[in-house]
Amino acid sequence: MLFIDPLSTVVAAALLAGAPEGFRTYDVETFFDTTSYRGASFSADERFVLFTSDASGVFNAYRQPLDGGPAEMLTHSDDDAISTISWFPEDDRFLTMSDQGGNELTHLFVHTPDGARRDLTPGEGHRATFVGWARDRRSFFVMTNERNPQSMDLYRYDVTTYARELLYRNDAGYTPAGVSGDGSRVALLKVRNNADNDLYIIDVTAGDGVPRHITPHDGSVNFAPQGFSADGATLYYTCNRDSEWERLWAYDLATDAHALVREADWDIAAFGESFTGRYQVVAVNADARTDVTIIDTTTGTEVVLPGVPRGDITGGTFSRSEKLVAFYVSDDTAPANLYVMALDAPAPTRLTDALTPRIDARHLVESEVVRYPSFDGLEIPALLFRPHQASAATPVPAVVWVHGGPGGQSRTGYSAFIQYLVNHGYAVLAVNNRGSSGYGKTFFHLDDRNHGEGDLQDCIHGRRYLESLDWVDGDRVAILGGSYGGYMVAAALAFEPDAFDVGIDIFGVTNWLRTLQSIPPWWADFREALYAELGDPATDEERLRRISPLFHASNIRKPLLVIQGANDPRVLKVESDELVETVRESGVPVEYVVFDDEGHGFSKKANRITAIRAIGEFLDRYMSTK
Repeated sequence: MLFIDPLSTVVAAALLAGAPEGFRTYDVETFFDTTSYRGASFSADERFVLFTSDASGVFNAYRQPLDGGPAEMLTHSDDDAISTISWFPEDDRFLTMSDQGGNELTHLFVHTPDGARRDLTPGEGHRATFVGWARDRRSFFVMTNERNPQSMDLYRYDVTTYARELLYRNDAGYTPAGVSGDGSRVALLKVRNNADNDLYIIDVTAGDGVPRHITPHDGSVNFAPQGFSADGATLYYTCNRDSEWERLWAYDLATDAHALVREADWDIAAFGESFTGRYQVVAVNADARTDVTIIDTTTGTEVVLPGVPRGDITGGTFSRSEKLVAFYVSDDTAPANLYVMALDAPAPTRLTDALTPRIDARHLVESEVVRYPSFDGLEIPALLFRPHQASAATPVPAVVWVHGGPGGQSRTGYSAFIQYLVNHGYAVLAVNNRGSSGYGKTFFHLDDRNHGEGDLQDCIHGRRYLESLDWVDGDRVAILGGSYGGYMVAAALAFEPDAFDVGIDIFGVTNWLRTLQSIPPWWADFREALYAELGDPATDEERLRRISPLFHASNIRKPLLVIQGANDPRVLKVESDELVETVRESGVPVEYVVFDDEGHGFSKKANRITAIRAIGEFLDRYMSTK
């Protein structure tokens, strides 16, 4: 079959006169020729780094020699995505996890140097998660819900025989959230709702099985465990008690004392330590970017990494010797690349080259952080991407992009999808509507039991902001989103039928009653949090029906594209099936793309290409000549 790249035919061709000299557009295959990398683990001899890559079209495990040379593919899956976890501490075995067709029932696997693979969590209908290594290197910790689908139990696995022992039987609805290096203590999270939770610690050697409540408080406070210290004497956590922002705290297990460690004018998003605790890494979510600080605890000073390219640093990992650190760097025009650096070196070494050489990075676009007023005057943060072709003389069509969640955030960083749209002459406004994370707890909770209302108006006022820009064609604006963002698309078309010109719904919720009633068993601990934010289907049926687009789909009159994974356990395929059927019965143009081998998100590169091509053709059909 011959494919003509859709956006290059009409929209982009008409706009080339306004593009900078030398500018060119690229087809969807070229954009997805970019390789994705994630994860980093140093081998026992610190000669290799283990990571995950989709270079083959499906995510697999690779190892990269630190002294140069090509990466070696260690697994060869051509269907289910494989994600690396870690090398074994003393040899060349490694751990991975994988589900089946995107169903999120992840299992844990051990791989040996001869290529053999063994499922450490065999069986059907359950999921497992790796927790960490014991400091003695003789065991590791795994959570699984095989005993009770609603509860994750914690096991210790022997590093040689893979024999396991039950470390913590979870019968009280806690979420295990960390294990001390010697395996004697487990941090537990107890969720009350989406604004309030608590931390407990249980000494599994004590025998009484009684968790100790370490965060008694008044009001609503969010606590998030960040891990035990290297010596096991301290539990680090973030919380927003007495603050709009998540701050870093330390709890001393011996004295029962809490101490503030670090704060910023934004949320502290993550914290970690090197093997002995000499180095601490703090990541701050600063206005949709990640700011990382490395602290040498022996001197109390910040470690400067010279020669690191501009961009967000993520995924920092120290080698066990603490002489090396691996990390990723990315920005809007550069996909994440893996770097390794000796702490005494003048510059890091880049191990990967994610962006295809067929794309000139100068033809890509960096976002601008903007803010615009919503219906009630609230300032809404967003990322604005302006195409090179755009000018007052050649205004471009636009897309309002809505992130997933609820409670997600659009952040800076490379997106082949966004760059493809922008490269072909579409402005993109990635909206962080009320309820998005990263802007303080007040902003985060403004959409509680207000979905499809205030948050939808934020998106509509995003269009009005675009209409105020002389380089945007305000008569051609689409809304696009996935998951919760897909819900916002369906809500916009059903509740505000004239607010947008077309909608693109990617596995979006259409019936909140059914979605909340069909929460996967492994989400049971967070059921109350979801009910607090969205409503309880047993008591809030009227409101949930009112905000569910499916029950109002007959109002939709603008063209709609729906994309869905058949194995999605979060947003069931029936959500999209029924929406498409109802809209078609109204005679409205609706297109439907289903992937039989995907779940909530598309792990296979070929499927991502198919999806983006369908989106491009859809936009070209309904937006380019409007």
